[in-house]
Amino acid sequence: MKNGFLLIAIIMLMAGGCQQPEKEKVNVEKEKDAIRLVLQKYALANENQDIGMIGDIWCPSERIVSFGTESDEKLVGWEQIKAAVEKQFSSFSNTYISDHDQIIEINDTGNTAWFSEIINYNFIRDGKANSYEGLRYTGVLVKKDGKWLLVQTHMSVPEVRVK
Repeated sequence: MKNGFLLIAIIMLMAGGCQQPEKEKVNVEKEKDAIRLVLQKYALANENQDIGMIGDIWCPSERIVSFGTESDEKLVGWEQIKAAVEKQFSSFSNTYISDHDQIIEINDTGNTAWFSEIINYNFIRDGKANSYEGLRYTGVLVKKDGKWLLVQTHMSVPEVRVK
């Protein structure tokens, strides 16, 4: 009888020790608002040609990736992304970016998010106004040290179909 009681007590202690503490619940709307702000800052940084702000928004890693609209525009690592942005800044002026149809999702643990949006991109290049409407822009962000950072983006131009 004593052995049976002891065995039950040990099992109950072990079972109680296996319980995981409750995880802190992610405030999804708060995180989505923070991500919206990051994406707004990114558009403003491009409009203002602020490479410092852009650097603060991208994860400082050589494993990040950005696909642009050109067929050979696969940028891997912050240095390649920075060089491409600086090149763009040297040839564009008066940039204006607007977005719509933005969707943001967050994983259950609240440390990874992904987004999609449609953007209109307007700028002056070689003295001529350029306007691209309906660009598809998607990406992934990770939360590091309480801050959302871009780790992957992809921009594509929808095909114009001849009717």
